[in-house]
Amino acid sequence: MLALTGVLEQQCCEQPPEPWSIRLQSAPVWCRSAHTRLIDPIINDALRIVTGCLRPSPADNLPILTGIQPAELRRRGATLSLGRRAMEPGHLLHSALTRPSGAAARRLKSRHPFAPATQQLISFSDNNICAAQWTDHQWNAEWADNPTRLRTLIPDTGTHTPGMTLPRKAWVRLNWLRTGVGRFRSCLYK
Repeated sequence: MLALTGVLEQQCCEQPPEPWSIRLQSAPVWCRSAHTRLIDPIINDALRIVTGCLRPSPADNLPILTGIQPAELRRRGATLSLGRRAMEPGHLLHSALTRPSGAAARRLKSRHPFAPATQQLISFSDNNICAAQWTDHQWNAEWADNPTRLRTLIPDTGTHTPGMTLPRKAWVRLNWLRTGVGRFRSCLYK
């Protein structure tokens, strides 16, 4: 059932499947875990490799430079997608989502349960757009509120950051200039 997530999103938004969609198949289950904080630095390291940015570069700038949505936002989008499908009466999770929050369930307690988080996402999202469009809208809204200097250089989020078509060496140096962290004389001394 979870394997259909990428197919349904593709049909809804008519976009090609993303390379990270396989890793998000079970994200609604584990995305609220305390161990999620252990995964994000690994994702940030991968984004640093892609952009050529150095370790002191702000992690908030990396998704913008690569054109890849932040991991937390992608996980919330996967939760929203599953939650919308689970609201259909024949779905396996339908009873878990429609049960009142105070109703006793015969299962182990979770510190961050799936149902309340999903119900909150569904209530605050527009039902007329698919989860992929919702994550794009949320990312644009978060980026519009970001006061960093990088926002003046890259005004809009998207899949194609200006300069991506440059040769690798030039693009890496451009990213160093954008973030203000690079192998410059002023950065070599403390």
